[in-house]
Amino acid sequence: MSSKDEKNLAQVVDKIAGMHEPQRGLMQQVHDVIMDAAPGLKPRIWYGMPAYATSAGSPALLTLRNDERLNLAVTEKARFRPAGGSDGTLMPAAWYFETIDAETEKRIAEIVRSVLD
Repeated sequence: MSSKDEKNLAQVVDKIAGMHEPQRGLMQQVHDVIMDAAPGLKPRIWYGMPAYATSAGSPALLTLRNDERLNLAVTEKARFRPAGGSDGTLMPAAWYFETIDAETEKRIAEIVRSVLD
C-alpha cells in the first residue's frame, strides 16, 4: 500500500470514527464489508464522504453517506446495468439502511463486486 493509499485510508477511518453512534458502528461495519468484498478498492474521502475507487487517482465508484439516513451509493462513474424485470431500464444506484444483519452484509458485498465486474 502506498503512502497516499495509507493517508486516504486513515482519512476514511477518521471520518467514520468522528460519527455518532449508532451510525459510526454501522458505517464501520459497511466499510469492513466493502474492504472484505473487494480488497483492491482504495478508500478515500470524496466530496466529504467515505468513498471507494480502483486507484487513488481514479473516480470513486461507491460512496457511504451519513445524512438523515445512512446509504451506500454507486456513483455515476461505475458501469450501470439496467435492473430488468418490472423496473425495466431503471438502474439501482443507492441503498438506505438502518441496521445491518448477515443478509444485508451479503447483499452489500454483491453490490460491491457488481461494480467491479
